[in-house]
Amino acid sequence: MTLPFDGAISRFFKDEAPDQIRNAIKRAEKNDILDPDYPHSERLARKVYEKELEALQIELVKMQYWAKETGQRVMMIFEGRDAAGKGGTIKRFREYLNPRGARVVALAKPTEAEQTQWYFQRYIDHLPSGGEIVFFDRSWYNRGVVEHVFGFCEPDQRERFFRQVVPFEQTLANDGVHVFKFWLNVGQAEQLRRFLDREQDPLKQWKLSSIDVKGLQKWDAYSDAIKDTLTRSQSDATPWTVIRSDDKRRARLSAIRHVLLTLDYDRKDEKALGGADPLICGGPEIWGG
Repeated sequence: MTLPFDGAISRFFKDEAPDQIRNAIKRAEKNDILDPDYPHSERLARKVYEKELEALQIELVKMQYWAKETGQRVMMIFEGRDAAGKGGTIKRFREYLNPRGARVVALAKPTEAEQTQWYFQRYIDHLPSGGEIVFFDRSWYNRGVVEHVFGFCEPDQRERFFRQVVPFEQTLANDGVHVFKFWLNVGQAEQLRRFLDREQDPLKQWKLSSIDVKGLQKWDAYSDAIKDTLTRSQSDATPWTVIRSDDKRRARLSAIRHVLLTLDYDRKDEKALGGADPLICGGPEIWGG
C-alpha cells in the first residue's frame, strides 16, 4: 500500500526532526512519556483508566438526561495541535450518549460563498438547541492559529476575529448556553510519534493531511499563535481549559471530569467524579508549549 504523501512523515523523522526529538522516539517504548516536563512519569494504567472512564460515562448519561429534561444547551469546543487527541476525547464523551441529542460538528474548509460571509456565520446553525450537547471538533479558532500560521487569512482579518470572538462567546453565555473551550496540547516528540503511527497504520492514514505534514516544520510558529490566541480570547464568561494530552487516558478523563464538575445536573455522584488533576488540566498558565 502506498503511504500518504509518499512517506513524508517518515522522511521528516529521518532527515529534519530535531536530534533530541528523534532520539527520544528511538529510545522510547510504546507507552513511554516522551516529554520530560510532563508532570507524570508513566501513563495511567489501563485498568485504572477503564474503571474511572466507566464511572464518568455513567455521569455523562445523567447529565444528558438533565439537559434534555430541562432544555439546557451545552457546547464544547475542542482545539489543539494536530494529533493532540481531540477526536478520541470526543468519542469517549459520546460513547454512551443518545446520538440524537449529542452531535459532532466538524466543518470542512469554507466554500466560496462562506468566504464572503461574516466569519462566524457558518457556525451559527450548528449551535445547540434546547436539550442538545454539541461537540465542535475544531471551530472558529482556526482563524487564530491554523489560518494565521499558513497565511490563509490576512492580518486584519485575524485582528477583526479577536475583536469579535469574546463578545460573540459572551453573547452565547449570556443567553444561557454552557460553553466549554478545551485546548489539548501535546509535546513535539509525542506528536511526531503519533504521526508516524498514523502513517504506518492503514486504519489511521485517513487522519493525516497535507497540513499535518507541512505543520511539522512550523512548530514554533504554532506555539506563538497558540499563546497569542489563548491570551486574547480568554474571558471570565468563556475561559479556556488547557489539558496536557501526552497521556491520552489522563486527558480524556480530565476533559470529561471538568464538564461534569462544572454543570449542576441532577443525581450527581461526587464520589464517582473525583477531583481534577491541576498538573495537567487548568487555565492557559499550565500550557506546556
